[in-house]
Parts: sequence; structure tokens; C-alpha cells
Amino acid sequence: VQLVESGGGLVQPGGSLRLSCAASGFTYSMYAMSWYRQAPGKERERVATIGSTGGSVNYADSVKGRFTISRDNAKNMAYLQMNSLKPEDTAVYYCNVYMGVNYWGKGTLVTVSS
Repeated sequence: VQLVESGGGLVQPGGSLRLSCAASGFTYSMYAMSWYRQAPGKERERVATIGSTGGSVNYADSVKGRFTISRDNAKNMAYLQMNSLKPEDTAVYYCNVYMGVNYWGKGTLVTVSS
């Protein structure tokens, strides 16, 4: 299993970023995918999850209405569109798949600062 995140960077408050996760090594269309984040000095927290077909999604309360998770099963890709970013969204963002055990990418850093 390999998960590779991309798309992080520095953005001003109120700005937007789109994160991508390239997945390989498993039957992607069979599994739900999640995005987690870990801010400095804090525990890793789940941000959003999307079902295997994309028909069900759920979000942490802190990002509802601002973030959108999506997936493309033809390309083995997952995405996280982040709008109206706030300084408290600053974190390393990780792509995750759970198949009895958790698999993680190496993460991509998002910094929201003026």
C-alpha cells in the first residue's frame, strides 16, 4: 500500500488549497478513504472520510462547510478541497486508508498565515 499526498503550501487566511492523494498497491475502489491532520503539539485528528463509491461523506465539525472530500476511482485519487482557510487549519495533512490496520502517507504541510 502506498499513499502519496501533494498540494500543501503556504496560504493566507481566507484562501484555498486542494490536496491530492495518489493511492496504489490495493483495490482502491473497495475502501473508504480519509484525510487526517496533525497540528504542532496536538494529536492527529480525522478531518473527512469518503465511502468507497463516493456516495457518503462525513466531516469533522471544525471543517464542515469549508472543506470538501472527493475521489476518482478511475485514477485511484482522493482529494481535499479546502476553502476559507483559517490559521488553526495549519497542520500536516495525511491521507489514510483502513484495511484492518491503518495505512498512512507521509503527509503534506499546510500553513495558513498572513
